[in-house]
Amino acid sequence: MTDAHGKSDRVSRRRFLLRLPAIPLGFGLALSDSGQRLFAAPKAQATLRVAFVKRRVYDFSWPGGAYDGEAARKRYTEQILAAGRELGMQIAMEPQPLHEQAAADRFLAGLQRHPPDGVLLVLLDRHGVAWPTANKLADTGLPAIIFAPVGAAFTTNVLEPSKKPGVYVVSSLDFEAVRYGMRMVNAARQMRETRLVVLKGTKRSDRDVEHLGTKLRTIPVQTFIDELGTIGETAEVRALADDWARRAKEVVEPSRAEMIDAARTYFAARNIMAREDGDAITMDCLGPARRRQMPTPCMAWMKLNDEGTVAACEADLNAALTLLLVRYLFDKPGFQQDPVPETVQNALIGSHCVSPRVLWGPGGPAAPYRIRSHHSGTNVSAQVLWPEGERVTIADFLGPRKLIIYSGTVTGNVNTPPAGGCRTAVTVEVDGVPESPDIQGFHQIFFCGDHAGQLRAYCQMFGIEPVPT
Repeated sequence: MTDAHGKSDRVSRRRFLLRLPAIPLGFGLALSDSGQRLFAAPKAQATLRVAFVKRRVYDFSWPGGAYDGEAARKRYTEQILAAGRELGMQIAMEPQPLHEQAAADRFLAGLQRHPPDGVLLVLLDRHGVAWPTANKLADTGLPAIIFAPVGAAFTTNVLEPSKKPGVYVVSSLDFEAVRYGMRMVNAARQMRETRLVVLKGTKRSDRDVEHLGTKLRTIPVQTFIDELGTIGETAEVRALADDWARRAKEVVEPSRAEMIDAARTYFAARNIMAREDGDAITMDCLGPARRRQMPTPCMAWMKLNDEGTVAACEADLNAALTLLLVRYLFDKPGFQQDPVPETVQNALIGSHCVSPRVLWGPGGPAAPYRIRSHHSGTNVSAQVLWPEGERVTIADFLGPRKLIIYSGTVTGNVNTPPAGGCRTAVTVEVDGVPESPDIQGFHQIFFCGDHAGQLRAYCQMFGIEPVPT
C-alpha cells in the first residue's frame, strides 16, 4: 500500500534489521531513557520441582546400551538450571535420579504435600518406572512438563498423557521446547503476582481476577487528570517530546504544544504506577479525552509497552490480561486493536491509535512510525508501520477461562486518509478463516511470531479453553 505522499510503506523485517539500531531493554522492566529501573518484575519466584527417571544400567531396551544416560542427565541439568536463572525461577532438583518405583512414588507424594508452581520430569528411559511415573504425575493436577528425549518414547507412550489437562509433553531433542514449558509455569505465577492499575469510574477497589489471579487495583480516572496537572513543561518532558519527533519519519498534524502534552501523560502514568505498586496500567481514556479533561495518552502507552510495561487502552481487562500473558510468555509487546473486516481481500484490519514500535521484543529493532493526531483530529498518536510478510499471532481473552487464538500474515498498512479510523491500521490475512467477519473477539492482540500452538499448550496446562477449538 502507499501513503498520502505516494510512497510505499512495504518494509520487510530484514530491512528493519539492517537499518535500525537494536534497543536494549530488560524483560519485565520499564526503563527510563537514562536506563534507570522503574518497575521490576517478577515480584516472586516461580518454583519448579525437577526429577530425572533413569535406569542404573542401560542394555538392549530403549534408549539402548549405547546411550549415555549419565551424560544426558548432566547436560540437561545444566540447561534446566541455566533456564531457571534466566527466567528468575527457583529450581528444586531431586539430588538423585528415580531408579525404582518406590523412589518415584515418594517424589510424587512430596509434590502433593508441598505443591510447587510446576513439575518437570525428565525421562531418560522408555521402560521400567519411566512412563508409569509420568502417567501418575499427569493425574496429580499439578502443571507438569514431561520431557522424553528421542529414544525415551514411542507414540503409544505419549498419546494419552499429552491429551490430559495440566500436562505439556515434549518428545524431542529440542530443549527450547522444555524452556518454553518452564516459561509457561513462570508466566502463570507472574500473572498471579501482577498488579494491574485500572483507572476507571469514581471509586477505589481491589480484587483478584478469577482463575488467573491477577490483582486489579481500580482507582478513579480523575486520579490521572489530577496527576497530569502536577506535571509541567520540564526539561525531561521536552526531551521526551523531542525524542519522539526525532525518531519519527515525519510529524504530520500535531503541534509542539500537543507533543509536550503527550509527553506529560507518560510521566503521569509512571508516577501513578510507582505510587500504586503497579506492574501494568489501563485507563478509561476516551471519556475524559472527549470531554477535553486530558489529552489522549497514546504516545505514553506506546512508550510503556516498548519499555516492557503493559499499558492497555480503554480499561479493557481482557486486552490487558492478554497483553500481560504475551509479555510473560514471549517477551513481546502486543497491539490492541479494533477489528475491521476487509471483505475484498478476506483479511482483518487491526486499527488503533496505540501500537508498540519494538515489535519483536527487548533487543529487537524499532519499527518506523509517523507522528499523527489521534483519530479524533486532536492530540497525538503514532502510525506504526508493520512489516509486510511478518507472521503474527492473534489472541484475546474472553474472560479468564477462554482465549481466542489465530495466526496470520501481515499484508500491508492502511493510511488515514484516505481511510477513516485509527492511525495505526495493520492488514492481516488470517489463516484458515473462510470469511473475515467470522473472526471472533474485539480488541484482539496482534503480536509478532508464530505462537498459536504455544498458546494452546498454555491453555491446556492452565485450564483455559482455546477458541476456536
